[in-house]
Amino acid sequence: MIARLAVTDACHPPLLAGAADDTGGMFAFDDSPQRARRTPAVVTELADGEVFVFGSNASGHHGAGAARAAFENFGAEWGVGVGPTGRSYAIDTMSGFDTMIEQIVDFLDYARAHPDTTFLVTPIGTGIAGHKVEDVAPLFQGAPANVVLPQVFVDAFDAQ
Repeated sequence: MIARLAVTDACHPPLLAGAADDTGGMFAFDDSPQRARRTPAVVTELADGEVFVFGSNASGHHGAGAARAAFENFGAEWGVGVGPTGRSYAIDTMSGFDTMIEQIVDFLDYARAHPDTTFLVTPIGTGIAGHKVEDVAPLFQGAPANVVLPQVFVDAFDAQ
């Protein structure tokens, strides 16, 4: 199944959602069987070649939620609030929505540059940061196949 969503951020449409197709400004999320894997609600361990993707703050104070799990279980370094750290990847979700958009674009570029790594994305930005799932999920439209998304994001694609 291909879910389609109009991208509303005029500053970053091809970066937020992948390459445009022939749908008149719409972008596709590939929900075919090979993309059927979802990030578990709670990630307790990583297989070889997997990275835990979590929402952070710019200062890298990983005190709660998925950030704490990244720090305690997956090698996220205290003080590193953006980018790869240990077997984790931090996305700043606490410095405003526009910053989070930029961070997600950077992450998707990083994931494309590392096709042999599988990235388990948590529902970033929807906990302590307070953003709505329906606002964050579309930012992952067009994610490469090595990016595994949480079910709540896929459900948001289907609701569009």
